[in-house]
Amino acid sequence: MIEENKKWNSLVKYISQQFGGGEELDLQAILFLIGINELGQGYRSFKKQEKIDLLHIAICKLLSIYGYYSFNGRDDEGWPHWKTNETLPNLKPSEQTTLLKKSIIIYFEEAKIKF
Repeated sequence: MIEENKKWNSLVKYISQQFGGGEELDLQAILFLIGINELGQGYRSFKKQEKIDLLHIAICKLLSIYGYYSFNGRDDEGWPHWKTNETLPNLKPSEQTTLLKKSIIIYFEEAKIKF
């Protein structure tokens, strides 16, 4: 757990330096960046619903690491879609946050990002 916290803090620092303009990014901002990356269309202005969709894309991608979702293809506009493989376990909010943080660490490690 201590090692994961160190990795998380190091990752947040790295991402914040790259994308935060000197401001420390929170979990939601990091999820948003992952969603943009997974969309693969670069950064642009997004409508409110698109921002929510980007968070959903990020969460599906991250939880696919554990087999909860699998990639189902892209629509005509290039947005990725996921299907549910397993019902997510009932987790407390703190447990959900921990699972997402672990997934984000794995996501960046698999991308060979040094943080």
